[in-house]
Amino acid sequence: MATNKRTSTSYTTGTTTNCVSTSTGTANRLGTSNHLVSTSNPFYTTGDYATTASRPRTGRRSTGRPSTTRPSTARPRTGVSTLGAENQEIICAVSESRGISPIVGLAFVNLDTGEAVLSQISDSQTYVRTIHKLIVYSPSAILIVSTAASPKSKLFSIIEDSLDDIDSNITLLDRRYWAETTGLEYIQSLAFTEDVEAIKTAVSGNYYAVCCFAAVLKYVELGLSRTFPFRSLRIKYEPSEGSMMIDLSTIRSLELVQNLHNAKSKDCLFGLLSETMTPMGGRLLRSNILQPLTSPDTLNTRYDALEELSTKEEMFFAVRQALKPFLDVDKILTQLILTPVQPGLKDTERAVNNVIMLKQFVALIKPVFEALTGSRCSMLQEIRSMCSSEHIEPIQELIDDTINEDTTYASQPLDLRNQRTYAVKSGVNGLLDVARQTYKEAMTDALQHITDLTEEHGLPLQTKFDNTRQFYMRLPAAELEQRDLPAVFINVFRKKDMIECQTLDLMKRNQKIADSHTEVLLMSDKSVQDLIANVREHMSALFKICEGIAMLDMLASFAQVVTSQDYVRPAIAETLAIRAGRHPIREKIQNAKFVPNDVYATQQTRFQIITGCNMSGKSTYIRSVAMMTVMAQIGCFVPAQYAAFPIMRQLFARVSMDDNIEANVSTFAAEMRETAFILRNIDRQSIAIIDELGRGTSTRDGLAIALAIAEALVESRALVWFATHFRDLANIMSERNGVVNLHLAVDSSEEDKMETLYRISSGTVQEEHYGLKLAKVVPLPPGVIEHAEHVAHTLERQMKKKKKRSLAIVQARRRKLLLNLKEHLFQAKDGTMDDENLKQWLKDLQKEFVIRMSALDEEASKIQLGIDEDEDEDEEGESQREMTAAPEATPGPAEVDRQLKQELQEQIFRDSDGIEHVDATELDSNAHSRRSMSAGGSTRG
Repeated sequence: MATNKRTSTSYTTGTTTNCVSTSTGTANRLGTSNHLVSTSNPFYTTGDYATTASRPRTGRRSTGRPSTTRPSTARPRTGVSTLGAENQEIICAVSESRGISPIVGLAFVNLDTGEAVLSQISDSQTYVRTIHKLIVYSPSAILIVSTAASPKSKLFSIIEDSLDDIDSNITLLDRRYWAETTGLEYIQSLAFTEDVEAIKTAVSGNYYAVCCFAAVLKYVELGLSRTFPFRSLRIKYEPSEGSMMIDLSTIRSLELVQNLHNAKSKDCLFGLLSETMTPMGGRLLRSNILQPLTSPDTLNTRYDALEELSTKEEMFFAVRQALKPFLDVDKILTQLILTPVQPGLKDTERAVNNVIMLKQFVALIKPVFEALTGSRCSMLQEIRSMCSSEHIEPIQELIDDTINEDTTYASQPLDLRNQRTYAVKSGVNGLLDVARQTYKEAMTDALQHITDLTEEHGLPLQTKFDNTRQFYMRLPAAELEQRDLPAVFINVFRKKDMIECQTLDLMKRNQKIADSHTEVLLMSDKSVQDLIANVREHMSALFKICEGIAMLDMLASFAQVVTSQDYVRPAIAETLAIRAGRHPIREKIQNAKFVPNDVYATQQTRFQIITGCNMSGKSTYIRSVAMMTVMAQIGCFVPAQYAAFPIMRQLFARVSMDDNIEANVSTFAAEMRETAFILRNIDRQSIAIIDELGRGTSTRDGLAIALAIAEALVESRALVWFATHFRDLANIMSERNGVVNLHLAVDSSEEDKMETLYRISSGTVQEEHYGLKLAKVVPLPPGVIEHAEHVAHTLERQMKKKKKRSLAIVQARRRKLLLNLKEHLFQAKDGTMDDENLKQWLKDLQKEFVIRMSALDEEASKIQLGIDEDEDEDEEGESQREMTAAPEATPGPAEVDRQLKQELQEQIFRDSDGIEHVDATELDSNAHSRRSMSAGGSTRG
């Protein structure tokens, strides 16, 4: 098993030097008197854990300081992390209070985008919100106060156990660096002028968040040798209650940001919605998917902007065209504000590149302003206002005073070097013009030399350039089949069908060009640094424009998706109601037409048990509900004909991930752990989807566990979709208030054939032996199938003999019917239907209520007279239901229910004539359909 060793580093800071010593192992003890990190254990390392199977981590060189032999503490990332995060260097500090109700402070500083985020969370004993925050930001280093490691605090242990999920390292810092006064001083000096007071107000009383901010900046300054200039850092306070919490297991199982089977596939929610044109928009989209919003006002503002972009075709295409040329502006602006402690030639070269890219960014803002002309919604108008000329002209004038007007950013190395050489205007320095002339002559000599070689040796030499070799030559290998390459050519390499080479004279000319280019850079440096210093005064406006561009890009990406698919604007309401909803990813990747389904959930239908045959679409149905909820709460339209969602603050998913029989033991343990996490954290403002619970153990134990968990979830009053093959669970729970049974329909009318319809219907699945039918399709040997059918029918007869009817069950059904009536009346009261429609709707509701209550009265009379119904009725598990409902069956409540029924009939329903008998199956189906219609009518307002 691979050993996981994390780089261990200690810093010694004196008055004049910054000494660094590194080692790799389980500990690094230095007895220094003045140090950044605790002397007892300066850097925490995981050591050689037996459970660790990840590759050894190596240091990554810091990009913000001159070359040095010290590796950075940030771990390298290959492309994307486990959650699709970019390769960014983010430092995080975590601090906690010691008490019964833990308070956790966090501070994140992104060294690639120049952004600092502070947060303080009132967390649970399992620190789920803290871990969620760390997973979302995926920091490269986590700083923790050294006293938390000896002895280990609970938070320290939980973060330590989650390191592989977060993909990070832990670093211990001495307690002295966690000072609130230092953090407030940093805010006062580094925050943008217009943001200082707002940030200080936001962090007032958030002691731990401010202490973390102080620790992060001390670490960046002393450990990474980077500093932020005065008034140059984007700082914001992010309250924990402003977003939906989604745990790591749910993020993975719902494939929100990464496909489970292929990490590079776009078949995930992020891949579906990621039509962004800029890196900033892509980062914002990912952050929103992992932290959906919970503010109805903000969501409605986004819906307005998206609706305008998706309906105004000319504006949409103008915006997309204007966004296309943007570079990664976040990184450009951050590089302009980060100042290396010991600047070198590379830093000077990078500064000129950044100024050229800044010039291009400023020039691209005007087309965005023009593209948004005529916008009506507040969000698009605000973005347009940010891009107005009054914010851009001062910066444009500063750039034009120093940089040549025709200087543009180039992606090719040679073109970019030429742009750097001629970036600063002539006349600033007389020696600069001389150096440029030397550069020009050396370039001409090199190109002429290659031309002379071509003529002298009769070879079709191509001139090539890269940053390492500079000028070199390339020719097809076929040219040398009949003769050898002349001896004058050196550094010969073969790449596929091409030969690459140089000559000694060319290398000398390359060196002369490099020296003259260096001279130009050094003479340009003062002008460039003066320009950067002046631009920093306008950095706040530039960052806000950048944020506006990112938001516009994300909304335009949504518009691209919703216009190419049949998506609808969701409403924010108290009821979750979806008409003809579809799974967004499955709809995109499958060739056949996707079968849409309705969804309806209120407090009286909050726990929905989904049964159905294998491969009938249960998992797809419940996943689509969760996916559409996330889409609605990031401000995107959803794949449906109509949709209304309540604001959800937590999303949980327990979805089966592995169908291998060999993995059953680990699967069962994993699902129990995940379910325990859900039960500890779920509340009324949560949504949960549970798929195939209890399947990894014995049938009896699995049913018992599933029943107990279902009872707990019903009590939580959260909205839950519970897919299961346990029909007994559906029968036993069916009488509970708030529980509704649904199933995915199949057509099994033909012998030995079963067609899945993928359509949701009321009640439990009617097909009793769908497993046997599927076994015939596989097919299993006929003898095995026959014996299995015999056993199944024998067991079924035994179950029917044990069935027992009870007044308690009828009583429970009456209560449930009355509560449903109450809920429908409240919906009608709060809805916006006109008088005529409301009158018709109440008549239909009256008719349905009287039919169902009369049927229950008739059933109760039969039970009292001892009359049994037909043996054909399928009521397995009746005795269990009696046990569940028995405590409620007393004469007192029965009399109350009877009186309440009569009062409701007298006061609300007066025109009850013309009632005809409807069988129970049809009634349930009509009821489910009508509930969906009533939700549409009562929530459209």
